[in-house]
Amino acid sequence: MPFTLADGNRKVTALQTPPADLDAITLTELQAGIDIQDDVLKSDFRLSPTASDTVPDTPLGSAGNSTAFGASNYEGSVSPFRNLDETGQPETAGEEVWDLFKEKGTNLTLVLRDGPDSDTEWAEGDEYEAYSVITDTPQHPSDTAGYIKRTVVLGVNGAALYKKVATGV
Repeated sequence: MPFTLADGNRKVTALQTPPADLDAITLTELQAGIDIQDDVLKSDFRLSPTASDTVPDTPLGSAGNSTAFGASNYEGSVSPFRNLDETGQPETAGEEVWDLFKEKGTNLTLVLRDGPDSDTEWAEGDEYEAYSVITDTPQHPSDTAGYIKRTVVLGVNGAALYKKVATGV
């Protein structure tokens, strides 16, 4: 079996209304979302588990240290592009993704799928990762070359990993 390239095979859908069950998101819920993969910067997109907290849990009679894993941790950031006209004013028709991330404190659910092609619609049974996030204040990026964009740090408040799109409404 050949490996699958990530390039062009990553779909990210933002849900403004939280799904009824993060572990069983339905096709109907996904179809109500906004696909963002074509309007965010590829190079710094990050939404992932990080190392879990550790709990020193060494039995009294043991030599050396022992560690148990505690609470899970996650991190995220996204850089949505801005769509401005020739006078520098927002193109209201092209700012849908920016509007999702521009206000601090916005709660979203971001749902990721690796493969098939990012333009392929969601289907029942697709494997996904879902993250409940809250947005921080958009920041100017350190690299201001290229398109106009802002970097938004995401606080991740929950995740469901390697689940399947559920049947139903």
